[in-house]
Amino acid sequence: MSKKDDLPPPKDPAEVLGQAYERLLETAMEDVEKLERKTGPALHELIDKAREKLSELGEFTEEELEKVSEYLKRDLRDAAEYLVETGEDLKSWLGFDLKLLEERWAEAFFKAADQTTVELNLLREQAELAGYHTGEVVGPGTLVCDNCGEELHFHKPGHIPPCPKCGGTSFHRKREV
Repeated sequence: MSKKDDLPPPKDPAEVLGQAYERLLETAMEDVEKLERKTGPALHELIDKAREKLSELGEFTEEELEKVSEYLKRDLRDAAEYLVETGEDLKSWLGFDLKLLEERWAEAFFKAADQTTVELNLLREQAELAGYHTGEVVGPGTLVCDNCGEELHFHKPGHIPPCPKCGGTSFHRKREV
């Protein structure tokens, strides 16, 4: 048997980013109870510290963690903004039944979203301009193609593909009001 046969199969980059998203959120939430200021910026600092910690462990590259930390911050801003604006729960933000999420992951995400405050509304315009695009990683929820309206459902963090219906690359989060 050659050394080549001993190597694990190459990892799918999209799957790696999804795993990094989950690990980053879980690592950041380990210290959330210690926060004196329960604000969006304080949570973002925890995400940055978690990114540094995971980078030191070498499980993910710095580039992967940089991308994923921005994706996670975007999703948390979007979720918090939705909660503040609508008064609805996160089930409506997700666009599907909460039972479809892994319990440990849902708990961490909801805890993080709950830590955010109205301060995140200041970032609303920035989040709207950024939107969601093919090639990025997104947390759980439903995205709608800006071109044709096709819905893409994410039950866990995942890579945003081109729209399966029209090939579009720009999306927005479905919000049930």
